[in-house]
Amino acid sequence: MTRQVTLEGVENFRDFGDYATAGGRRLKKGLLYRSAAQGRATQADLETIASLNIAVVVDLRRRGERLRDPARRYPAFAGQIIENDLGDDEEDSWQAHIRGSDLSEASFRNYLLAYYRDAPFEARHIDLFGRYFHAVAKADGAVLIHCAAGKDRTGILAALTHHLAGVPSADILADYLLTNDPRRVASRAPMVANAIEEIAGRAPTMNALKVAMGVEPAYLQAALSAITERHGSVDAYLEGALGVNRAARDLIEARLLG
Repeated sequence: MTRQVTLEGVENFRDFGDYATAGGRRLKKGLLYRSAAQGRATQADLETIASLNIAVVVDLRRRGERLRDPARRYPAFAGQIIENDLGDDEEDSWQAHIRGSDLSEASFRNYLLAYYRDAPFEARHIDLFGRYFHAVAKADGAVLIHCAAGKDRTGILAALTHHLAGVPSADILADYLLTNDPRRVASRAPMVANAIEEIAGRAPTMNALKVAMGVEPAYLQAALSAITERHGSVDAYLEGALGVNRAARDLIEARLLG
């Protein structure tokens, strides 16, 4: 299938359903979407998004990110929006890293590895992830998850969804790595470079920029390994931290699996 939803001003928008599961079933197409932020969505983009029957939007961004780049939604959108302001009194770790970094490839890679190890346990993510899964269980329509670039926070949550559904690990990783589309990197690189330069006073090299903008298998593995170390298993994390018990899983599976 063609996963990518081609839009003019919204990057990394794609369907992350339609994968076979270990139980012999299949995630349905057209119920699970992921993307970058929609602040630069064009009118044509909004019309395309309106055609997807999205009932729930999960905005994983911090309050400051939402204020800097307010989401555009089509006028008739009447679905549920899931967001929170938890932890907004804390410094944005990405901006803090940029200010103190040498902007090398290694610095961005080490930052992202550390970020992935910590992200599943942040109070704001636990709240958002848990509310997302319970919304999936009840939504009458598709669910869209997004952050700023649609790669890290979004990538973790998509992988957790795939795990719950029984998608094989190879497909979970393959879907995660679709973010590394060279066309996305090429189109977004100037904007990201400018944003980094505004904070640091200098721009990173193109190779370092590619690391900052991309994803690597080790990042997702760092998150899943940290979850297993702290909770014993991903399933135990889903239930114990996010509140996705057997009843919720049954509802989610009934909605998502064909």
